[in-house]
Amino acid sequence: MPFNEAQSAAVSHRDGPMMVLAGPGSGKTTVVTHRVQSLIEKYGVNPSSILVITFTRAAAREMKERFERLMEGRPMRGQVSFGTFHSVFFRILKLAYQYDASDIIREEQKNRLIRELTAKEQLEPEDENELVSSLISEISAVKGEQIDLEHYYAKSCSGDSFRRIYRGYESQLQQAHKIDFDDMLVMCHDLFCQRPDILSAWQKKYEYILVDEFQDINRLQYQIVRMLAAPSDNLFIVGDDDQSIYRFRGAKPEIMLGFEKDYPKASRVLLDVNYRSTREIVEASLRLIENNEKRFKKSLTTAGGRGRGVITRVWEDEEEENSRIAEEIRMYAEAGCSYRDIAVLYRTNSGPKRLIEKLMEYNLPFKARDLVPNLYEHWISKNILAYIRVAMGSRERAEVLQMINRPARYVSRDALRDPQVSFEQLKTYYKDKDWMVERIENLEFDLTALSRMSPLAAVNYIRKSIGYDAWLYEYAAAHHIKAEELLETAEQLRDSAARYKTFDAWFEHIRAYGEELKRQAKEREEQEDAVMLSTMHSSKGLEYRVVYIMDANEGVTPHNKAVLDADIEEERRLFYVAMTRAKQRLHVYSVKNRYHKPAQLSRFVEEYLDGQEGRES
Repeated sequence: MPFNEAQSAAVSHRDGPMMVLAGPGSGKTTVVTHRVQSLIEKYGVNPSSILVITFTRAAAREMKERFERLMEGRPMRGQVSFGTFHSVFFRILKLAYQYDASDIIREEQKNRLIRELTAKEQLEPEDENELVSSLISEISAVKGEQIDLEHYYAKSCSGDSFRRIYRGYESQLQQAHKIDFDDMLVMCHDLFCQRPDILSAWQKKYEYILVDEFQDINRLQYQIVRMLAAPSDNLFIVGDDDQSIYRFRGAKPEIMLGFEKDYPKASRVLLDVNYRSTREIVEASLRLIENNEKRFKKSLTTAGGRGRGVITRVWEDEEEENSRIAEEIRMYAEAGCSYRDIAVLYRTNSGPKRLIEKLMEYNLPFKARDLVPNLYEHWISKNILAYIRVAMGSRERAEVLQMINRPARYVSRDALRDPQVSFEQLKTYYKDKDWMVERIENLEFDLTALSRMSPLAAVNYIRKSIGYDAWLYEYAAAHHIKAEELLETAEQLRDSAARYKTFDAWFEHIRAYGEELKRQAKEREEQEDAVMLSTMHSSKGLEYRVVYIMDANEGVTPHNKAVLDADIEEERRLFYVAMTRAKQRLHVYSVKNRYHKPAQLSRFVEEYLDGQEGRES
């Protein structure tokens, strides 16, 4: 196949280190596979001495399949090794320590173990799943960054609790003779440091190493790869520093930026032709990313023709935004565009909750790349809905416990031992404490009032009159999180309630919505012609004819957690990744009012619009 000049230089490279900067849609997978072919056929390299490392199993499988198609029918003296970092390092440990796959702890085992350790600490979080996920990420960070546990500042819980959970987790792994993915990195690094003979054997085995998506590498992975590649340093790295979006997982974009300092003799090639997007999309994305200071300066062109400029619009609120997206998707389909050629991208996986309801309303097929959390299963929703169910007559202990101390009424769990709660018995339990009896009577009054209200009025009454919002502020302060994040869920529930006149109608919708999400999870892979809903992170590496970026507002993108300059640069890279998924049409939508409060346009929109003619709003 014909290559451009930059691709030819990368494909024909033989010995020594090389860095290939691969812009979006520039054919990096083609370059990697053809370079492997070139090493074998042009330079006579033994296939079994070539190692290609990727970050995901799917990427490794795709790379291997494309290479095999390229070499179809041609004799080879051995097999090229394709694999993820973890699979390659596990192969090394397997031979050194006789490990097998059963020695790796499964994700569900790890989750259960952390859950048990959390229970021992009596942390009692409102959202247990979120805490477990955060703890697992932090344990991974401590191992991957080789941080001294005593000097690590925990974010999920107190330092003492975190250290006990960490040590308990490590102890349980050792007792069960298990290792996790982070242990593979640590043990492989230690093995190479302690056994130069083993390191030398692997260095001789893999004379040529190619690393894809190099911008996502972490420090420990890089140290091991450098050791493996020495002393010949035939290390061929491919990536795009502008698409480094995994700092939260330990990725260090500065490693790629410093590669030429580590390897002063390294060659550099820029794959500067985008074969995916129109000129307008490429130019707009470049105007955005050029605002980042810590990056390789690049000039990119496109092989695609001219098209329509980025369609930038500001809607009144989320209801109007979601309605317009659904209407336009239907119009694209009527004009002959396949649903599978359309994607809607958002910053976090809670972004499409309302959009999903709108797509269901319009009967449009869709599937989500990420697990979309059910709004009505969030603990805040459960609290508010429990108030309503108890007001409607439920006296189940679980329902009452869900709401009775939110806000705090200091009702003891011991006072609620029966499966069915009686408020009369509760008042009897506290008969010697007049102030407690008064609190219970006030609650009964509130419940009676709630039972006569519309869903919207009931949610507002719980939040304002009963004091649930005030309690959320207290909860946020105690847990060092932003109250706005919690109030956003309450606002989403309020907006849902506003669309229904009766509790029965609203609860029926909640049931149907939950069923649809479950069906989505089961049939996600089966449904082919469907609009793709995806977080910006999960969209990386994919492309669509039409792309919508929704909620381009400050606090959403960039996220309100992004405070430091490095955080903002990462958020800008994430927006850049989202923009460059589009081949022909890119819609970027924002709102003037978000959850009934004025919303500010994302700075990223202003940056890519700078100098663009024909802005639409």
